[in-house]
Amino acid sequence: MFRDRTLLITGGTGSFGNAIMRRFLNSDLKEIRIFSRDEKKQEDMRRRYGNPKLKFFIGDVRDIQSVRTAVRGVDYIYHAAALKQVPSCEFHPMEAVKTNIAGTENVLEEAVQAGVKKVICLSTDKAVYPINAMGISKAMMEKVAIAKSRSAGDTIICTTRYGNVMASRGSVIPLFCDQITSGLPLTITDGAMTRFMMTLEDAVDLVLYAFEHGKAGEIFVQKSPAVTIRTLALALTRVLGRPDHRINVIGTRHGEKLFETVLSQEELDAAEDLGLYYRVPADARDMNYASYVDQGLRKRSKSAGYNSHNAPRLSVAEMQDLLMSLSFIRKAARGSHAEAVI
Repeated sequence: MFRDRTLLITGGTGSFGNAIMRRFLNSDLKEIRIFSRDEKKQEDMRRRYGNPKLKFFIGDVRDIQSVRTAVRGVDYIYHAAALKQVPSCEFHPMEAVKTNIAGTENVLEEAVQAGVKKVICLSTDKAVYPINAMGISKAMMEKVAIAKSRSAGDTIICTTRYGNVMASRGSVIPLFCDQITSGLPLTITDGAMTRFMMTLEDAVDLVLYAFEHGKAGEIFVQKSPAVTIRTLALALTRVLGRPDHRINVIGTRHGEKLFETVLSQEELDAAEDLGLYYRVPADARDMNYASYVDQGLRKRSKSAGYNSHNAPRLSVAEMQDLLMSLSFIRKAARGSHAEAVI
């Protein structure tokens, strides 16, 4: 499906965008367009990869004209541009609205106008039962994508939703590694807190699956094992040869959840189990408001959704094995300098 086609990655110099680019670089794509605001990161990518397949576009998803220029002649779009940091969105919520919601509307509208074949939007577990500005803005982004998919003609719009990616830049694993190797105590917010464990390769595989199989308005979620933060901390101290390293519990931070939820209870009731993934079908109701207002559900959901508290839980030994599958951890265990994967 990608032979001699053109892919646009919005936010292509960011974490996920960069990871997707690396996987697609060896594909049959004719051209990969990197769209972002950061000229320095674009220049770094240009020098690092030196690949004529890569084309760079300076712009901002908030500016519809720059989006229009980048989208022209594109077959597929991976929309990763977003404000993702919880604290910055909490202090500047309107900036999250402008980028995550209005920016997504710009990308999708121009994709439809340009006849793009398929758009995959990147979302987050924080969009499910959101409690902070970042999650709320991403939840609205999903609603924009679903609404747009109903009137997008031949352009297929769907969404992938993730928890945290292991050893990604800004995540807890690199922080714990730095604390251990520096001789500082590990700082965990709540030992009973749970998180899904997803590798970068898993995250990219989900995007490829959505490109190949996604239909309009669908949401795709990967099944992943979960772990308590205490188990993760213990596994890391053992992998790095510091089993007696001190652990301090500092308390839950503002806007932080006890567990990650990637499917709400209502979504899980409707979801199709695909083995490795869940597929949430599109809401098929049209613009007939009676289907929303006048017709209720026959029964109330009793499920708790799909979250890191009810997912299969890893033991310390199993977490150690999973950690050692990461080149970042193997380098850290050898005492070599290691940088986060994305």
